[in-house]
Amino acid sequence: MQRRSAIKQVAVAFGGLISLPAWASNWTPESIGAVSFLPASDEDLLGELVETIIPETNTPGAKSLKVHQFAMRMIQDCYGEPAQNALKQGLVLVDQTAQQAYTKAFTACDTPQRLEVLTQMVNASDPAAKQFVELIKNLTIQGYRNSEYFMVNQLKYNMAPGFYHGCVSVIK
Repeated sequence: MQRRSAIKQVAVAFGGLISLPAWASNWTPESIGAVSFLPASDEDLLGELVETIIPETNTPGAKSLKVHQFAMRMIQDCYGEPAQNALKQGLVLVDQTAQQAYTKAFTACDTPQRLEVLTQMVNASDPAAKQFVELIKNLTIQGYRNSEYFMVNQLKYNMAPGFYHGCVSVIK
């Protein structure tokens, strides 16, 4: 009898693991919905931060694909309360580092200055700054690579790859 319950539990766990990240691949800003745990100014700062990591070139950048909304949704739904607090503190730390280095806000800095601010945070002795930059960098890359634009236009994503040809002569 215990074998049946164990098999049932394994099947439920396996099904849950398969369906959990299903919304995170080939996502669009509409599929994510509104995320409301950050004020608008912090959301704009996060947008500029992800744009610094993946800037717009001949392809859309991370901000225009709204990767910052993906990062906020992942932190809100998958990482929990400590990560949300770390995100808020990290955004304050980004602005403080920019103020110390260039006496202006991070959003007012140009691209080389923004990259220098992120480099200073990675090389800082504060582990919270390093963890924040790594978290945002990883979520930016994950969000960009799983966006609908990247999947369709860069990877040439096919929902069902390959074709079935039922009437093919077999050559011996």
